[in-house]
Formats: sequence, structure tokens, C-alpha cells
Amino acid sequence: MSGPITVDLPHQLGAAEAKRRIAGNIGSLTSHLPAGAQVRSAWEGDTLKLGIGVMGQEVAAEMDVREKIVRLSVLLPPALAFFGKAIEAGLRRSAPDLLEDRSKR
Repeated sequence: MSGPITVDLPHQLGAAEAKRRIAGNIGSLTSHLPAGAQVRSAWEGDTLKLGIGVMGQEVAAEMDVREKIVRLSVLLPPALAFFGKAIEAGLRRSAPDLLEDRSKR
């Protein structure tokens, strides 16, 4: 894969609630990554910018939170591009977990 991986997560939560849930769940992201991965995150308005250090590489990602959709974009470095299809499949499978409401557990 040469371009960014983009995954859209439709929801009916509204932007504020989606953002609250993502903020509460982002800590669980490392459980979906290889051991030793490091995740840095910072909000810029309604966009969560992520820097992920994994397998000696740096992956840039962002989550753009909108009223009815969260658009997740991941830019892989060339050394990880070979894994692009597998990474995209994993994102489609596990990224919706970030929108779960775990505050009532």
C-alpha cells in the first residue's frame, strides 16, 4: 500500500459523545498492537493525532470525529507498507471498539 489507510466508522452518537468515548478508550489501543508498541496521542480540536512507535518504525494516524462518522487515517512508513492489507483488516475489525461506552461498567 502506498497511500494512507482510511477507515470510516459510522455512528449515531454525535461528535461530542464520540469524542468522549474515544478519549476514554484510547488507552486500550496498545492491546491491539505488537508488544512494546508505544502510543502518543493529542487532541487538536475534533481530531485526535496519534504517533505509534512499533517494530522500530513510526506510524502516523489521526481520528477525525464528526457528527455521524469518525474517519481514521493511518500513514504507514515504507517498511510496514507490506502489512497494509492486514493492518486495514485489523482496523476495520477492532477500531469500532473505541466508540463503546465503558463508563457504565
